[in-house]
Amino acid sequence: MPAEINFHVTRYNPECDQAPYVKTYRVPVREGMTVLDGLHYIKDNLDSSLAWRYSCRMGVCGSCGMLLNGRATLACNTQILHIATTDLTVGPLPNFDIIRDLVPDLLTMFEKHVAVKPYIVRADEAELDDPAGEFYQSPEELGAYLQFTYCIKCGCCMAACPTLATDARYSGPMPLAAAQRYNADTRDDGRRARNQLTGSSHGAFRCHYAGECSRVCPKGVDPAKAIQYLKRQLVLDYLHLARRKKPCAKMHGPGQGKPLANITPAPAKTV
Repeated sequence: MPAEINFHVTRYNPECDQAPYVKTYRVPVREGMTVLDGLHYIKDNLDSSLAWRYSCRMGVCGSCGMLLNGRATLACNTQILHIATTDLTVGPLPNFDIIRDLVPDLLTMFEKHVAVKPYIVRADEAELDDPAGEFYQSPEELGAYLQFTYCIKCGCCMAACPTLATDARYSGPMPLAAAQRYNADTRDDGRRARNQLTGSSHGAFRCHYAGECSRVCPKGVDPAKAIQYLKRQLVLDYLHLARRKKPCAKMHGPGQGKPLANITPAPAKTV
């Protein structure tokens, strides 16, 4: 028999509400039912006006990030009975404005993300315009930044960050982790340009290393670690002690350069 759980859901419509409030719904819950399933039950059977954001339903797109019993996480891969037996509190991600109900306004996060130049920056523009071949990377070089590529931009780390809660201008863990991802890429020449932002008064050194961003990350990205790497590199750059990046070996067409088939894969790492 299904158990009934109280869903205490934050509601807010800026067109008619002065402030957010909480409304409670009784939801029948079965084993394996996710929070996203519960929200669909409310919308289909109890209150069709409830709004939230979702897409893939499989923990990939990051759209359904929300606050579940005080923890920022994804509604689609969180089973209700794993976190609640009688009551479940569901709210929008904190540290963001609310568009409506459970829908946070993530625009500020994406603006900060764009500001760190989250793409490969090359000094040789001619090569970008007319590439002569691919740039080879060893498994070890890939491993230097692979973990930070798993970010799905869900905003959970930003919602959990206590520094961002007190300083809205702080870049935040997601953009800073993205900066480290490209700084560590041997194909990239944009670290010095990113330093202007990541080394500013609202950049990496505003992080107090609370570690909440890494604790809530649904993909194991560990943005707190990325920020510590950023801090170290910023200090080395300031003291002019940073080592030059070893340039990528270039492969000019098929069959040339170092054969990929002869590369021994790096041992698997837990991230």
